[in-house]
Amino acid sequence: MKIHEYQAKELLRAHGVPVPRGYPAFNLREAQEAAQKLGGAMWVVKAQIHAGGRGKGGGVKLARSAAELQTLAGQILGMQLVTHQTGPQGQKVRRLYIEEGADIQQEYYVSLVTDRATQKVAFIASSEGGMDIEEVAHNRPEKIVTEYIDPLTGLSEAQARKIADSIGLPANSTAQAVELFQKLYACYMDTDASLVEINPLNRDSQGRLMALDAKFNFDANALFRHPDIVAYRDLDEEDPAEVEASKFDLSYISLDGNIGCLVNGAGLAMATMDTIKLFGGEPANFLDVGGGATAEKVTEAFKIMLKNSKVEGILVNIFGGIMKCDTIAEGIIAACKAVNLSVPLVVRMKGTNEDLGKKMLRESGLPIISADTMAEAAERIVAEVQ
Repeated sequence: MKIHEYQAKELLRAHGVPVPRGYPAFNLREAQEAAQKLGGAMWVVKAQIHAGGRGKGGGVKLARSAAELQTLAGQILGMQLVTHQTGPQGQKVRRLYIEEGADIQQEYYVSLVTDRATQKVAFIASSEGGMDIEEVAHNRPEKIVTEYIDPLTGLSEAQARKIADSIGLPANSTAQAVELFQKLYACYMDTDASLVEINPLNRDSQGRLMALDAKFNFDANALFRHPDIVAYRDLDEEDPAEVEASKFDLSYISLDGNIGCLVNGAGLAMATMDTIKLFGGEPANFLDVGGGATAEKVTEAFKIMLKNSKVEGILVNIFGGIMKCDTIAEGIIAACKAVNLSVPLVVRMKGTNEDLGKKMLRESGLPIISADTMAEAAERIVAEVQ
């Protein structure tokens, strides 16, 4: 789960990490009121979407008067903002964040992410913060430093000082950096985040540090512990099909291909997509119905897949362990009738009640193509959609 920048800064502020003052705005009147509450003569107008690269895409502008703020807010609010993370279709801007201007002297980059290889938290930092951090990582990787934190002991003062020194923070900012890094780590752990990124972390002309931008991703499996964070969820920023799938406890992710996939088990789903690609096809989605799928869930899964106009065929690959093949067969038959299926359907099932499931499919009178192996199933569906 992702949240907006202004929501991320609320979490940082609550954990003592310094951030600029600002207010969200959903219309031009609220944008003007935000500027009035902030005071001063310079404000930053920021598009709020769940994607990076907003500045390069024209979604972050500096206003030096109330009239200019009104103009810029009108231009950004409602625009289809295209960044390197949105894809060419872009994302509609429905919210703004009006923030006080900042005294920018030096921009740094800091982030925290769970590293599965070391089973630790990776604290990643760089002296080259700002909009071009991706190019820095690609072209000058020596400018990126990583410190691994044992979650049993947390981020020590010595480690925090090491990070500050490694990215060249001046001595008069080191003490604040140590405190800020430790508070940032505490925020990361307390919220069950899977990613916290501050880019840029600004050092002003007085040596003070402040998070000028913030990005959070959260472990969805831990959200039951954080109803306050769940309340931040913005469904407008999510794929409607994925939102619909979540209502039925289906794990669904849209992809760019034309072959719908319905599988039980995440590992088998990944292997199924790989096999489709091996035979020259392109999967249209990842869809794991789980180990306890009912006929109703299978029907809903078919409906969600077929809402994608690019789907030209469907491959069902089931291993009957906890999930029995006859239950899946019942769901497939019901789904085909409910959606009046008009695209080719290949079904491969193995395991518990396999023979019964296959018999049910044969006797259904539906044009279902059966396969015994993953390779055969992938080969058949690829042939059908070509």
